[in-house]
Parts: sequence; C-alpha cells; structure tokens
Amino acid sequence: MNTKTYETFKRLHMKHLKTEIEIQASPQQVWEVLTDFESYPEWNPMIRSIKGELKMRNRLKVVIHAPKSKPMTIRPKVTSFKKHVRFSWMGHMFIIGLFDGQHIFEIKDLEDGVCKLIHREEFSGILVPLMSKFLDTKVKQGFEDMNKALRDRIEEKVRSSSAGM
Repeated sequence: MNTKTYETFKRLHMKHLKTEIEIQASPQQVWEVLTDFESYPEWNPMIRSIKGELKMRNRLKVVIHAPKSKPMTIRPKVTSFKKHVRFSWMGHMFIIGLFDGQHIFEIKDLEDGVCKLIHREEFSGILVPLMSKFLDTKVKQGFEDMNKALRDRIEEKVRSSSAGM
C-alpha cells in the first residue's frame, strides 16, 4: 500500500468527537465528581457505570448507554491519568482494529473559579465508516447530555457547600 492509499484508508477509518462545557467550579471539584464512579447511576445519562480502579493500565468495566440505543458494556484499559487534569481509556470491540475508541476527559483551569471539561473520543478501525452516523448523532448527543448533567451536579454541590458556610 503506497503512502497516499494508506492516508486515504486512515482518514476513512478514523473519527474524532469533541465536546466542551464550562463549569463554575475548580478543577479539583470537577475531578471529584467525574471520578466518583459509584455515583454515576444517580446522574450520568451516558456512562451508566464504571467499575474498577482509575490507575494506569488497569482494566475497567464500563456500561455506556447512548440516547435511543441499547446499553453496551466495554472493558477498556486506562491509558492516561493525571489527577485533576486528565484521564483516558482505550477500548476495543471484539478485536483490535475492528472498532477502537480512545475516550478522553480533560479539565482545563480557566481561573476565577471556572474550568472547562473537554470530553472527546478518537475512534479508529474498519467499522468506523459504518458507525459514522451513529457517532455523529447518538454518541455525540450522549457526550453533550453527560457534560450538562455533570456541570449541573457539580454546580449544585458548589452552591450547597457555599450556602452551608
């Protein structure tokens, strides 16, 4: 396969989804809720549960439920971890190269009590072109729904703790 053919193949078999949301909280406050996996069923419409320890190379058990879709369980491996800043995992559907996803959560401190959550995923594999519409609609909507629910949960906790002072 020549370079041009490979680049075309790669472009057709990769997809990036990226969503962002500003949250009126510190990176530490966002991190606390984002990594409290036990509470996910209470508030998270997209990622219904995560089991396992958030530690490099650890395998997690993640149940994802995109809007108007059936829940799916994956067993990704943690690929990055920097407290209060970022964590990610890599998952595969059946075998590597068929449909892979690098799911990434990043927290950027915008200062003055505001931060930005960047929630994205980099998909690759031969099934990506067949899944493109599903990714652009249902999965992206799931990311946005999760981001809003996370923001609402965090900002409510911040308001509650400020009112209690």
